[in-house]
Amino acid sequence: MPRLETPPAVPVVFVVDDDISVRESLEQLIIFEGWKAVMCASAKEFLEQQRTAVPSCLILDISLPDLNGLDLQEQISGERTAIPIIFITGYGDVPMTVKAMKAGAVEFLMKPFPDDVLINAIRYALDRSATALEDESALRSIRDGHDSLSRREREVMALVVAGLLNKQVGSELGISEITVKAHRGQVMRKMKARSLPDLVNMNARLHLPEA
Repeated sequence: MPRLETPPAVPVVFVVDDDISVRESLEQLIIFEGWKAVMCASAKEFLEQQRTAVPSCLILDISLPDLNGLDLQEQISGERTAIPIIFITGYGDVPMTVKAMKAGAVEFLMKPFPDDVLINAIRYALDRSATALEDESALRSIRDGHDSLSRREREVMALVVAGLLNKQVGSELGISEITVKAHRGQVMRKMKARSLPDLVNMNARLHLPEA
């Protein structure tokens, strides 16, 4: 019996705009492209939404009744990094645009804007989101692997990635070279490292102190 493949997750496009006519028109456009649309009339409504584990982006109006778009961008910048922001506004100036783009926005569009321009911006943002989610998943896997190491295995890993040979590691820790090899093998297995350079890169991603 053939194995059934899990269908790919449908990307989510959040829209935060207090103008219902804008929300309705964007909702139709988003659904037509095959994405899931989540409409919010305020920043508060968006913040109440559950975080998604699928590629997603946020179409955000600058002027909102509670928290404005730039303030919302600042608030979620550290906790929702996998949701790129596309700003839309009926008015704007250069300083506002520069501030938004410096803070990580992928696009800043003035209303009215052509549908294809927005669609292209959404596609780019969703690609960015997918990459960020993959990076987050990979980093979680690395952290889980490191958490599973024993104290001695962490000591061996720190010295190995620092460039010490097995004999030198053994001398530093007061253990035999054979024991070092055994611990090193466990480190490679638990970290799922394919090679020493791979392990060095993992160590760098964890921002661990040098041995």
